[in-house]
Amino acid sequence: MQNYLELLHSPKTVLFGNGLTKSISSSHQKLFVKLKSTRRSSPFRVVAEKVVGIDLGTTNSTVGAMEGGKPVIVTNAEGQRTTPSVVAYTKNGDRLVGQIAKRQAVVNPENMFFSVKRFIGRKMAEVNEESKQVSYTVVRDDNGNVKIDCLAIGNQFAAEEISAQVLRKLVDDASKFLNDKVTKAVVTVPAYFNDSQRTATKDVGRIAGLEVLRIINEPTAASLAYGFSKKNNETILVFDLGGGTFDVSVLEVGDGVFEVLSTSGDAHLGGDDFDKRIVDWLAASFKKDEGIDLLKDKQALQRLIETAEKAKMELSTLTQANISLPFITATADVPKHIDTTLTRAKFEELCSDLLDRLKRPVENSLRDAKLSFKDLDEVILVGGSTRIPAVQETVKSLTGKEPNVTVNPDEVVALGAAVQV
Repeated sequence: MQNYLELLHSPKTVLFGNGLTKSISSSHQKLFVKLKSTRRSSPFRVVAEKVVGIDLGTTNSTVGAMEGGKPVIVTNAEGQRTTPSVVAYTKNGDRLVGQIAKRQAVVNPENMFFSVKRFIGRKMAEVNEESKQVSYTVVRDDNGNVKIDCLAIGNQFAAEEISAQVLRKLVDDASKFLNDKVTKAVVTVPAYFNDSQRTATKDVGRIAGLEVLRIINEPTAASLAYGFSKKNNETILVFDLGGGTFDVSVLEVGDGVFEVLSTSGDAHLGGDDFDKRIVDWLAASFKKDEGIDLLKDKQALQRLIETAEKAKMELSTLTQANISLPFITATADVPKHIDTTLTRAKFEELCSDLLDRLKRPVENSLRDAKLSFKDLDEVILVGGSTRIPAVQETVKSLTGKEPNVTVNPDEVVALGAAVQV
């Protein structure tokens, strides 16, 4: 009998949990799952090694593992449940990964590498636009492949090498958390990833010294975390709004069989855009009152970015957020401060066009699936940015369904991946 954890080498076939295999169509986004014969009645096989499920995200990454028969989230070395997918190199040549690297955003932008997932498995000709939207330098090698230029150490990296550095931290932190060496994982990818991107994701694991047992789609993992694999004939819309990307998928689930009917989205819309609206509002108000442009002050801008993210998160549960930034800058004779209040209503006003941009991909996904909103049984939310009340209200008014938020949206994909270990 084929070992349950055996890696299938064909890039178009992925071993799926509970004895399932998935065939991937490279010409379309549809993914089909069919039953695979098995002698086991139990849905899981006891293994003697730790295998984790990893949501290797564009902006943040999360690790899940099975503990006591239940999927749990692994906390990183900093005690956090998510890790920024960021790598940075200092002028001294030190490598930073995760939250500490993210703090280099303004003071060391040309050596801080973020959103690298956009470049994995793609040629330079495919990412010309994306390469212009990052603060670091993306170049083409002699074979047309993407290379990331690290000025701090005078070296160039493939996108897969940068992502492998993130993955290595995730695995090292997981090994400490689980008190056991982790060498194998199930890794999730967006449903729209093609064969080249899926193969490159496995390469990321290999570079990191990790065996990627299989690749599963993020919306499928999310559905598993919600337990839809146990239901019959469910039509599900997965609304995934992360830090930097927005994806919508429509799935049919029944008797352990998954079919992704359609995918849509916006590769340049996410929580970072909502943060930027707050930053711009604070900077514009300060410039009007004080005549000083904080956007040109790297240290002040970094503080604005961190404060904007914090205020956005507070407004998910409060109707207003108090913003206090003492000594944000100084003139020749006196220090300057920011002390203001941002209401949820003002925040939604600042982000009104972003909220409007969420609608078309949802409508497109239903149209491509040849379904209407009344055909949906469930709408599930994925990604930390779906905590924004206005986002939830947009989803509700658009679909006519109360979104399912019973699982932490930051963690749902990793938990689903953990179920598959």
